[in-house]
Amino acid sequence: MGLGEETGDADTETFEELLEYIESSLSFATSSYNRSYLDRRVSARMRRRHVDEYDAYLVLLRDDEDEQEALLNALSVNVTSFFRNPEVWDGLRELLADLSDSGSGRDRIRIWSAACSDGREAYSAAMLALDDDRIDHRRVEILGTDIKPEILRAARRGEYHASETNDLEEQLEPLTHSDRYVDRDGDTYRVTDEVRDLVSFRRHDLVQEEPPDTFDLVICRNLFIYINKEAKEAIFETLGSAVRSGGYLTIGMTETVPSSCRDRFEAVEKRLRIYRDTGAKQPSALRR
Repeated sequence: MGLGEETGDADTETFEELLEYIESSLSFATSSYNRSYLDRRVSARMRRRHVDEYDAYLVLLRDDEDEQEALLNALSVNVTSFFRNPEVWDGLRELLADLSDSGSGRDRIRIWSAACSDGREAYSAAMLALDDDRIDHRRVEILGTDIKPEILRAARRGEYHASETNDLEEQLEPLTHSDRYVDRDGDTYRVTDEVRDLVSFRRHDLVQEEPPDTFDLVICRNLFIYINKEAKEAIFETLGSAVRSGGYLTIGMTETVPSSCRDRFEAVEKRLRIYRDTGAKQPSALRR
């Protein structure tokens, strides 16, 4: 039974107890996510295990480490692809070309793919840098971060199966020489060493940790649709702290900058959700 159905106070109370266990014992910040999103993911696992009630699922979860891992995988947002929304990447191509211009004064071009999932977004940025002669890829450094160690292990491997990369050729259409960047072996695709050399990965919690460094470009796309207002503001504070003065931030095409953070970011390409940091400080109420 999900909370979207007719439920009583006891069901709601048990669901909250379940979420409290997930946060305290499994270290997943349920308090940062929308309840409806959490309920959909939890209910899907309950159906898979043929459990009808939250309290019964909580008993199962406490005793079954495999189910704990399966639930954490289900709760984490891992929807991604190479060059998702190609028009956004067209905009980022021009932005990176400008950053790479010899007159920019930048020794290195540092990019952060935050909540990077299995690495395809970070690798997309690397491919773009290699594919455009206007971008000096020797100066490009890309960091991908995510909260899940297992998804980061997959990202470091850079291997993807056909079931995960439907229409790969279509996904790589923004590139001039896509064969140069991805090797295929049957149903397995692997990004080349040339691409992997531009990217590193590490674990990072966007809600609870300070940014890992400062960057010329921060990419954090399609995360905010799943989280609540308070967590969204906290993450934007983290992202804002990570963007160097005059640097750039891009978010998902259906996402918006919180009203409390709009003084900090001015739209460069509003339709594409590409923003420039203005250097304005965040209101003190938002600081951790």
